[in-house]
Amino acid sequence: MLSYDTLIAARDAIRAKDISSTELTRQALARIEQLDRTLFIFNSTYPTRALERARDVDNGLVSGPLAGVPIAIKDNLCTSFGTTTCSSRMLENFQSPYDATVVKRLEAAGAVIVGKTNLDEFAMGSSTENSAFHTTRNPWDTSRVPGGSSGGSAAALAAGLCCASIGSDTGGSIRQPAALCGVVGLKPTYGRVSRYGLIAFASSLDQIGPFGWTVADVALQMNVLAGADPKDSTCVTDPVPDHLADLERPIEGLRIGIAREFNLDAGMDPQVKAAVDAAIARYREMGARIVDVSLPHTEYGIAAYYVIAPCEASSNLARYDGIHFGHRTQQPVKDIVELVSRSRAEGFGEEVKRRIMIGTYALSEGYSSQYYVQALKTRTLINRDFDQAFEKCDVILTPTSPTPAFKMGERTADPLQMYLCDIFTVTCNIAGIAGISLPCGFTAGAQPLPIGLQLLGPTFSEPMLLRAARMFEGATEFHKRRPVLDAAIPS
Repeated sequence: MLSYDTLIAARDAIRAKDISSTELTRQALARIEQLDRTLFIFNSTYPTRALERARDVDNGLVSGPLAGVPIAIKDNLCTSFGTTTCSSRMLENFQSPYDATVVKRLEAAGAVIVGKTNLDEFAMGSSTENSAFHTTRNPWDTSRVPGGSSGGSAAALAAGLCCASIGSDTGGSIRQPAALCGVVGLKPTYGRVSRYGLIAFASSLDQIGPFGWTVADVALQMNVLAGADPKDSTCVTDPVPDHLADLERPIEGLRIGIAREFNLDAGMDPQVKAAVDAAIARYREMGARIVDVSLPHTEYGIAAYYVIAPCEASSNLARYDGIHFGHRTQQPVKDIVELVSRSRAEGFGEEVKRRIMIGTYALSEGYSSQYYVQALKTRTLINRDFDQAFEKCDVILTPTSPTPAFKMGERTADPLQMYLCDIFTVTCNIAGIAGISLPCGFTAGAQPLPIGLQLLGPTFSEPMLLRAARMFEGATEFHKRRPVLDAAIPS
């Protein structure tokens, strides 16, 4: 791993001049050069630019709360440097003329962006197997997936290729890979972090958020990422709280809700259930009160999500026609209809095509009232469920994923089984609330795999949610474990 692999440890070491930003960045780039040959995590890296930024930090020309720390970002965030591909042939050569707001904020805080990470194409997937370029491997077991769609960002952190990373979460795409890669991942409340410059998948569900080795690492990034942005009309103008303040102070009388609808013994890996049950017991030992809550419309969450998200994707991706945006076919065509059809057929992968077709059908005349409108009504009911549940509890506890990381290729032939990976995470996006995943255990065996615990909180409850997560983290050692990678990095 890096000399200092957590965000706060790296920041403090650079400030104390125990290590230079240049040296730490060189370590990160060296690890990327060696390990990415087998892990396939990055779509692009920026060694020259990153080292220039690091030298500026060391020379006192750049400062800030993240000054000098190597960070990776998901390749669906626009940058004025390099390409922004969404891991799609459609945008393989796209160079953005501007930076996403979160990219500007990271760099204003002094972060050193080392590269952009692989993802499921246009963020549509749960395993990072839908990338047009390569399949990212899980650092804990390279025969397994890292989760998705932000699998590259989670794996980059887990492999020690950076000290923190950024992803996006539309139905669990930060939390699920965080669980499968053994790191912490936060999906903020919808509107807390600007989406300007995030290439849209489903605009009412997408949210940008951080990965870190610790809850404190995630809290520090939220202090940088969150805040109003006039370029995003859905971004709230409320002041940003200090997410690190009181982080170490346990919440007295914390009420943890256990939703009876999430008791899915039949579809849950026994080791996941055992780890989550042990986490509940640990919270109880710390003085938390465990209460039963009901989320009666949870069973409709997956169905509602896989109508709303494809409908919005169908609309958002209509712009990629080979004329205004995106790949243009080089095959001879007889008219503009064939030009658009061929360009989209060549540019989009199978999963993206599937979701565009589902969304287009669900929005078509005569069917929108049966599908899209019904899904929106279900969304209202799911929102109401959470509102009522949070009257009885502070946070709701669930597994993040029903299983640990699964083998590559194990679920690609059955899209429904892949979609069910998100069974615990999609309702958080539907309701627009906050959610966090943190390690709560490991499987048995020669190659232990991480298991993730999810905590859900009301809208704009991130400070409380982070404190609740830190209570568990501070009482356990799971966040200190690291994957064993084969090759040592030469000095």
